[in-house]
Amino acid sequence: MANEEAMINLRIDVDYPYPSRAKSLLYVALRIKKRRSHDYLKNARIIAKMINESPKQVMASWFFTPYTIPDKELLDLLNPDRHEVGLHVATDPYREWKILENETGRKVNYYTIHGTKSALAQLLWGRKLGEKQAKIPNDFPLKRFSIDPTISLDYLCYERGLNGAEEVVQRRLNEKNAWSLHPEWLLNKGRNGGPPFYPVFKNLLDVDRELDALIPKKGFAAKVYAYRAEWAKDFIPQDDFLEKLSERGIDGFTFLERKWSFRILNSPSTWIKEEDNVGMLEIKDYENWWNSVGKKTRNMVRRAEKSGIKVAVVEPSEKLAEGIWKIYNETPIRQGRAFPHYGEPLEKVKSKIFAPTNSTFIGAYFQEELVGFIIILYGNGIADISEILSMQEHRDKAVNNALVAKAVEVCASKGQRWLMYGRFGNHPSLDRFKESNGFVKFPLTRYYVPLTWRGKVAIRLHKTFQGALPQSVKYSLIPVENWISRNRVRLKLNFSQRK
Repeated sequence: MANEEAMINLRIDVDYPYPSRAKSLLYVALRIKKRRSHDYLKNARIIAKMINESPKQVMASWFFTPYTIPDKELLDLLNPDRHEVGLHVATDPYREWKILENETGRKVNYYTIHGTKSALAQLLWGRKLGEKQAKIPNDFPLKRFSIDPTISLDYLCYERGLNGAEEVVQRRLNEKNAWSLHPEWLLNKGRNGGPPFYPVFKNLLDVDRELDALIPKKGFAAKVYAYRAEWAKDFIPQDDFLEKLSERGIDGFTFLERKWSFRILNSPSTWIKEEDNVGMLEIKDYENWWNSVGKKTRNMVRRAEKSGIKVAVVEPSEKLAEGIWKIYNETPIRQGRAFPHYGEPLEKVKSKIFAPTNSTFIGAYFQEELVGFIIILYGNGIADISEILSMQEHRDKAVNNALVAKAVEVCASKGQRWLMYGRFGNHPSLDRFKESNGFVKFPLTRYYVPLTWRGKVAIRLHKTFQGALPQSVKYSLIPVENWISRNRVRLKLNFSQRK
């Protein structure tokens, strides 16, 4: 009989009122108790929402100082079924206890003690020099919070890093212990310069899974994020999703309108539009595609076959990973620019190959050796060529043409109507290859949703820059970008060889 899932006990010491430690210290030093600011106890609210959303059994014991008395917004989140309000004694146990009960309307049963080794912090909190923490009278009626052991989550992240902390949490998840944390280190730089504990905390509670596939959008000074496979399904961000992103320090969100599948009507005026495109092939059947492409393309596919290239669907395996790794490391320069996968370790390639995805691997072989491959990912009503690559040593054998032909055959057999292949406009020779294989430039609308003033400025600047240069000028700049890219990687390789 399986053991029941253990209760997750949390001890949350709310030392400071604001996410900014500097602002918090200033307010404590000046004895300011301002509770109507938008960022007052902001991180505490995020944590409370995460606890409330968790599918696990959680009991959170919150301990507040005189400078972090919960306001109505936070109190509304602290449902007694999962939360208990306690006292974090700063200087005067009796006075602070009465203030906390009077201002929250909650009965307080437990306390913890705020302590600090810093002489400056001792004076800041109103203690005598050398007094690390307040003294608790013997007759003080509250019980001291005590679950042994209590493991500091924020210190764990500092001491072992996120991966090491994650390992400890998973190993000790079902033990009878308590996890302590300080809200000010949830999203900001953590204790003693360590990482914020949010990634480990969300896994502990099993929440925010909808954010796991978010990736930063390149080219922005602000934090603008998108979904990794945004093409795969129809998606319109709702207010609660956008609020969650904003709370977690993200400045903007961007997504594609999949016009082959659905249209967005009457989008909010705050959303910023940008015209984009993808290379798209509409598939009826393989024979139709074969007859629609030009004679030159058909001859290239035949050339691959006559040259001894054999193309087949393959299952993920150690051998496939090693073959792809060899192709990655054939040359540091491809299509005139630095190749980002050059030098990638074999273990990283294996992790990608064996990652659980809805995909098909197609390999091209010459004399039993993998000389090219294509990876097809599947979404709702569409397939995507996520990667296609072959050895430059065998470029005379039209390997990539054979791979695309096989990809069309596979997608047709699976009833896929659309096959997507990147976007047009990034590289002239690649655009010509796509066109020769039947792909057309399919117009899309990309939406940007600014969540902060930084996001709004960054998105506006990006849109202005993107629209300032016509495609012909962008094409003319590609050789310059490629030259910079090639020389950067050459310098890097020369430097590594000298070490």
